[in-house]
Parts: sequence; structure tokens; C-alpha cells
Amino acid sequence: MLPTVASCYETPMIIRAETPDDIAAIRQVHVAAFPSSAEADLVDRLRRDGDAVISLVAVDDDRVIGHALFSKMRARFRALGLAPVAVTEEKRRQGVAAALIRNGIRQAEDAGWDAVFVLGDPAYYGRFGFNAEAAAAFDCPFAGPHFMLLILNPKTMPATGRVDYAPAFAALP
Repeated sequence: MLPTVASCYETPMIIRAETPDDIAAIRQVHVAAFPSSAEADLVDRLRRDGDAVISLVAVDDDRVIGHALFSKMRARFRALGLAPVAVTEEKRRQGVAAALIRNGIRQAEDAGWDAVFVLGDPAYYGRFGFNAEAAAAFDCPFAGPHFMLLILNPKTMPATGRVDYAPAFAALP
């Protein structure tokens, strides 16, 4: 997929697939964004295990300023889990995460995935079409009000079932 140029308010940036040269910078973005290295370790393990499907970086001035990862979920349909998403502190609240998420959803839809699940703030993720009520029909260890579903292909999407995040998520504290 070709990189896309996004304008988030006053910050022009490029959204593109990660490359091997981005791995250290991606790790730094996650380490800086979260209280521990758990999310950075999660990204590394998902990549190593082959479960990372869509891994996007936001680049501004040749510097990685954000990252979003979509990984394979265990389900009887084609499902991805969105997590983690991180943006450098000085670029937060400027639309970087939103641009990464929208681009990832578009790529997932173009690639024929049936659904994307996320665990997060319903007010934030709801604006991308994620819905907790839709996810409530699926059995998952993370089920609850913050577990949400975005249906990409209603024709192939079952109404209920079990979904599990990739094994790397089990190592999260």
C-alpha cells in the first residue's frame, strides 16, 4: 500500500506501513506513551509471532510520531484486534491517532477482513463506528462495556461466537 499524506489540523504527516527501520522508533513511541514497556513488548511479540497484520506509522519530518497495530484474532471469521495505538506526547490531540485508525480500518476493509475489535473508550472509538452492543454478542475474556466491534463485512459476519486476541495479549499485566 502506498503511503498516504494526511493533514491533521496544522501537522502534515505521512501514514505508511512500518518498515524494519521503524522498529526501534515504534518501540520508543509506545514506551513513552504508556506507564510501562508492556505495550511496546506486546507490539514486539505480535510482530515476532506473526500475528501483526496491519502495522502503521505516522511520520512527520522523517520521524515516527505515532503507531497503530491491527493483529489477528482467533475467531471463526476474519477478525482483527486494534491495539495498541500510541502517539508522541507533543503530537497528541492533533488527529494523529485518528488518522492511523481510519487508515488501518480502510486497509482491513480493502483486504477483506470481516470485523475489527477494540478495547477502549467508547466515546473515542465510537466515532470510528465501534459499538459495544455489537461486541456484547461475542464471548471474550475482555468482554464488557469497553469491548467494542466494528463490522466491516455484514454478509459474512456471524451474529454471535467466541473471539480471542492473539496469544501475546495474555502476557499483559
